[in-house]
Amino acid sequence: MFTCRLPWWRSSATCKPWQSGRCLPCPWDTHQLPSPRGVNTTAGHGQQVGTQEKPASEDLEMLPVRRETETLFQEQPETGNQYFEDPLLRSYLRTSLPPKVLEEVSQDLERFGNRLLTKIKHLGWECELNPPVFRQYDAWGQRVDHIVTCLAWRRMKEIAAEEGLIAEAYERRYSNWSRLHQAVKLYLFSAFSGGFNCPLAMTDGAAKVIESLGIPGSLKNAFEHLTSRDPKKFWTSGQWMTERRGGSDVANGTETVARKQPDGTYRLYGFKWFTSAADSDVTLTLARVVDAEGQVKQGSSGLSMFFLKVRDEEGKLNSIQVQRLKDKLGTRQMATAELWLDGAKAELISAEGRGVASISNMLNITRVHNVITAVAFMRRMISLSREYARKRVAFGKLLKDHPLHVQTIARMEVQARGAFLLLMEIVRLLGLAETNMASEQDQLLLRLLIPVAKLYTGKQASAVAVEAMESFGGQGYMEDTGLPVIVRDTLVLSIWEGTTNVLSLDVLRSLTKSQGQAMAVFLSTVQKKLELASSSVELEAAVKRTRGATSSLAQFTQAAASRGTLTMELAARDFSYALARIYAGALLIEHAARPDASSTDVSAARRWCSQELCPVAMESQNGSYEAEEALRDLALVYEGSPACRSGL
Repeated sequence: MFTCRLPWWRSSATCKPWQSGRCLPCPWDTHQLPSPRGVNTTAGHGQQVGTQEKPASEDLEMLPVRRETETLFQEQPETGNQYFEDPLLRSYLRTSLPPKVLEEVSQDLERFGNRLLTKIKHLGWECELNPPVFRQYDAWGQRVDHIVTCLAWRRMKEIAAEEGLIAEAYERRYSNWSRLHQAVKLYLFSAFSGGFNCPLAMTDGAAKVIESLGIPGSLKNAFEHLTSRDPKKFWTSGQWMTERRGGSDVANGTETVARKQPDGTYRLYGFKWFTSAADSDVTLTLARVVDAEGQVKQGSSGLSMFFLKVRDEEGKLNSIQVQRLKDKLGTRQMATAELWLDGAKAELISAEGRGVASISNMLNITRVHNVITAVAFMRRMISLSREYARKRVAFGKLLKDHPLHVQTIARMEVQARGAFLLLMEIVRLLGLAETNMASEQDQLLLRLLIPVAKLYTGKQASAVAVEAMESFGGQGYMEDTGLPVIVRDTLVLSIWEGTTNVLSLDVLRSLTKSQGQAMAVFLSTVQKKLELASSSVELEAAVKRTRGATSSLAQFTQAAASRGTLTMELAARDFSYALARIYAGALLIEHAARPDASSTDVSAARRWCSQELCPVAMESQNGSYEAEEALRDLALVYEGSPACRSGL
């Protein structure tokens, strides 16, 4: 009997014919073999059906053998321990870590890689097949607002604690290298995590905020839970910022208010429209404090940051009502909800009116996690694609023997390598900052590179994931291969924690705030990295192109300073892309200039640097950032629109 499989997101706790995510019988349960007589079995009366009769058994022998279940004759790509199969990761660690740290970290990563393969991978797929279900009422009509998650999801939480996926960064047993160790484990974990990497990002962010506040006494217990290795004690955190007006504009979009109580706590009232990891134990959120006259201050200076527990000691929701779970394109494994705060008890943890500044530490960490996930998804899709190419035969030979196919995968590999080294640079700098070892230049560079890396790798990951899916042909489009899941989950990376355009403007604000110092540090750091390869003949062309791009970027920056804010706003996206491409190019060149560098290291650096490294200079020469071009943009977009006829 043939069977068909509905998409996994249709599954629910109760299996019904119209809801089941498992196998359902298709309409064609009975099968009729073609007529053994001639060709046309629908010929009219008196027509000759065939010129010569043959025994039925003879024709039947010519038909494909009918099996009970028909299968596709293609082999599934299989990958091994991801730590062993990632030479760039291992060579980076060998180059960067002190010998004793390298020995211990390598042993941990080898062990963790085996656990991912034998235990965690299966749990991740179970999370995909069994997304959360919202049960608003019990059988007797009592409102319970229960978000039901699967056993595999809850087991992922335990594994995160056991592996120290948050704790590792805060125990600092390897000093400034602890953050890098944590980031590498998360990099290996993310593509197998069944979406649990997302609540870990916010948990890490919450722990970072509390640590940055000096771990006050009232939050010490929370910090210990958020950074615990004990599965029975480990908490996860949410991040409740987006409200009905939505988006990154929290200064104008936050309507939630906080009323102070006689005991010094606050009660929060408002609607949180998009709350990721709604099943978390605690959360950080923003609200406006109501003053003695019943008024609130608008704008970002009116926002304060609060800490609250999602449930009280009895396990009941903290005056929170769950309206519904969001029906998302991807990350369906994780519960994202709309929540009413109807007097939720909370603690003010920032200075009043300093909420945005205080929560920025959380945003920096979650953006780093965004980069980790982007690089992890690229690596996973490329690993599967290259293994598939060793098994799939098309047009008479394996895909790996088709030069164009291998070229396509190689181009994806170059993108992933540049993104990986950009990630490692950020977590290296973050580790220095967290252990008070970062210079002022390091800190300026870190603040600049976090939004740059987040926006660029998010776009890279989407492009690579779609390209890799295409490399599987029709199989890439099949839901039960797991490939569409990665593609869907990748698409959020350019949206969550700031879209590409929002972050591009953040980059400009960062440069402006530093009064040009951040840009000066960026340019000098790139030049220092290029000097390491000055004697390499193989890298000569790559170094020359990167130096030229750096010079063009500096010239554009200097010229744009006198041309007004519109020019820089129009250029923001291309400018940020230039920062990402130039810095990643310098990192690839630096890595390829090592004495023990491989030929593939050199090839990756040369190929990366052969692209347009400074698109902002090219577009500036084309006049793309002039005021007239902005008007032409408007005309192009709205030609034929009703808005155009009525006046914009």
